Amino acid sequence: MSLNRWWVYQRERFPVFANGLLVVAFSFSAVSFSILLRHNLGLSTSIELPSVAVLSVAFITSFIFFLLLRIADEFKDFEEDSQYRPYRPVPRGLVSLKELGWIGAFIILIQLVLAVWLNYLLIIPLLITWLYLALMSKEFFVADWLKQSPITYMWSHMLIMPLIDFYATATDWMSAGLTSPPHGLFWFLIVSFFNGIVIEVGRKIRAPEDEEEGVETYTVLWGRKRAVILWLSAMIITAISASAAAALIDFFYQVLVMLAVLIALASILAVKFLHEPNSQRASWIEKMSGIWTLLMYLSLGVVPLTLFYFKMI
Repeated sequence: MSLNRWWVYQRERFPVFANGLLVVAFSFSAVSFSILLRHNLGLSTSIELPSVAVLSVAFITSFIFFLLLRIADEFKDFEEDSQYRPYRPVPRGLVSLKELGWIGAFIILIQLVLAVWLNYLLIIPLLITWLYLALMSKEFFVADWLKQSPITYMWSHMLIMPLIDFYATATDWMSAGLTSPPHGLFWFLIVSFFNGIVIEVGRKIRAPEDEEEGVETYTVLWGRKRAVILWLSAMIITAISASAAAALIDFFYQVLVMLAVLIALASILAVKFLHEPNSQRASWIEKMSGIWTLLMYLSLGVVPLTLFYFKMI
């Protein structure tokens, strides 16, 4: 029964396989982009595939960060969930906050051990990301003010994304002996920030029949049209940033064409949703956000690294 309830919890609140697939793309691409950037800047004499150690630390640590975000949300939203969403696992008693707290402490220890094992300097970006996550869990001690400013709330919480990505890239360039990130990494971090907004807005665009009392979706806060425009705008900004990042690794045109096609498809889905805002069309916007994320990260790291590696051998 104990294992079964945790299986139910992950299915409802943190689907391991779906999240794991995205984190694989996220972490592998971060490491791959760093390798390609180092090579193009002359900081590496050859293009090599990332080591199992680097990939493992990048993936496991990134996966844990996203799990910690979910656990932090359970604590932060407990009172509100108990009032408006008692069907969720914690309010209904499936798992307890105490149990989640112990899990959080244990997986933080795993992150620390992995950082020390791979390169002790990784403790620095790890501590910075922990600190920011802790501040987020306390709503930066200005919860009431943040709730009155949805835009500020969103961007302040999305800053965790480039911090996680920075750590994932650091597993490569720190292991390669660099004491500072390679020039141009900034664009990849910008991609992470705005892509976080794509995912956040995409999952909170709802059909009228799916809106819940006490749940501040973007369709409730801003209306359907403005929420959809924000979603598409975040995609366009992400595409521009991704194209700039791709130019640094000689993969500009491939990325540009792919993202242009995806934006065209997303625009069609957006128009269809605005014309007939039902549950199915809202779910496609959320799914499109996931597809966008997966393909974009793959195109910025895994795919070009693999192609360039086999081209050189």
